[in-house]
Amino acid sequence: MIHEIAEIKEMRKRLGVSQVELAKLSNVSQSLIAKIESGHVDPAYSKAQKIFSALNSLGGKREIKAQEIMSRKIISMSPSDSIQESISKMRKFSISQIPVIEDERIVGLVSESILLDALSSSKDPSMHIRSVMREPPPTISGNASTKIVVELLKFYPIVIVVNENGRMIGIISKADVLANAYKR
Repeated sequence: MIHEIAEIKEMRKRLGVSQVELAKLSNVSQSLIAKIESGHVDPAYSKAQKIFSALNSLGGKREIKAQEIMSRKIISMSPSDSIQESISKMRKFSISQIPVIEDERIVGLVSESILLDALSSSKDPSMHIRSVMREPPPTISGNASTKIVVELLKFYPIVIVVNENGRMIGIISKADVLANAYKR
């Protein structure tokens, strides 16, 4: 693939690589990369070739992070909400599971299966979901690899909560992982 010199900065940023890292990988100086990116220098063909080679090798190796595929729109319930309220919210948003949050911390999970079990055992729909919720889903860092996410989703058929500094910033479901696979 033929690239233009002006694409170096965009490619580097998209790959999440600093000028220093790119300089080391391509065996050129960081100041040369800075000058090229600012348009002050037109590099020799051999230098440009080294830079593009390094960028292309990085492009194949870069792992997608959890924060890149997570959904930031978090629909949640409180432990004091009723079973009926959780059913209504699931229907309204067309979702099959909802994290239960208390004091900005995830304390449990309610899913369609959990609610079906509750209703089949004659639980009162006005009961608090605290009485039927299950343990919280696994929590991972936003910088975790999607390989970790996929492995967790194999064993936990529930959402993965992306956690940053003790607070929930996003959710990843199997659908999010699959949707991302088709974007690539």
